[in-house]
Amino acid sequence: MRLKLCSVVLLAALASVLPTQNDKAPVAQERPGSLITIHVHKTGFLSGFGHNHTVTAPVTRGKIDPKGLVVQIAVLTQEMKVVDPEVSASDRAEIQSTMLGPKVLDSAKFPEIRFASIQIKPISAARYHVTGKLDLHGVSREVSLEVTGGTERYHGQTKLKQTDFGIQPVSVAGGTIKVKDEIEIEFDISAADLNGGAK
Repeated sequence: MRLKLCSVVLLAALASVLPTQNDKAPVAQERPGSLITIHVHKTGFLSGFGHNHTVTAPVTRGKIDPKGLVVQIAVLTQEMKVVDPEVSASDRAEIQSTMLGPKVLDSAKFPEIRFASIQIKPISAARYHVTGKLDLHGVSREVSLEVTGGTERYHGQTKLKQTDFGIQPVSVAGGTIKVKDEIEIEFDISAADLNGGAK
């Protein structure tokens, strides 16, 4: 029994080639300039039969200017990709379909995820506390996170609850295997990549 989960949102990073495991096909990842990585974890009495999930999403456009205290990021939901190394290609495709379908992200209705800063407070020369508005799944909520980096690249992570954005965590087998409401988001952002894209 496999848990066909998935959920997502904003901000983070990953870039590498995931290792081959037995007869499972490897998943290749080319490192784009700016990438968000979402980690979704399993829970429930029979969670040992499920899988944790990793989803990557390239940042398609945006702007980052720490001096002007502006951050804008946009991700296309259709470009989000399940990269679980522990499942077969066919299972990844099924998980991907569930993630983008009406039960989770509903990418046809909500094609884009956006974040726009409201306030950026420098903590030190290489650390910032960022507060902004996240638009996901038709819901807008204020989120805060800490960012580190210099003038070219920025890194960080945060946690979000799916239910805060109207997404019900996937559950199977009467709830004995399910996805945790809270997801972890990492990001690796290239200022040059964003500022060179569409506004």
